[in-house]
Amino acid sequence: MINTHSHQNTPSQEWRPRPDSKMVQVLHLLGQKDGVALADLGELTGWQPHSIRAALSGLRKRGYVVEHAIRDGVAHYYLVSAEQ
Repeated sequence: MINTHSHQNTPSQEWRPRPDSKMVQVLHLLGQKDGVALADLGELTGWQPHSIRAALSGLRKRGYVVEHAIRDGVAHYYLVSAEQ
């Protein structure tokens, strides 16, 4: 079963994550071909699932197109575009 959810906005020209931030690492993993599992984002950041989803929502509000898919019962997120 695959569920997808995406928002399409124009990425903010003003916001850029700090080069040494966890958000840069999150964006890198989201940019992988197969995306990244929610659990893997949690291991990377140390954040709880609700905090990860809030961070992804924040990216969407900044104009990133992030899709969500359930594959084999595991939530995966991936970056569709970030035209900046």
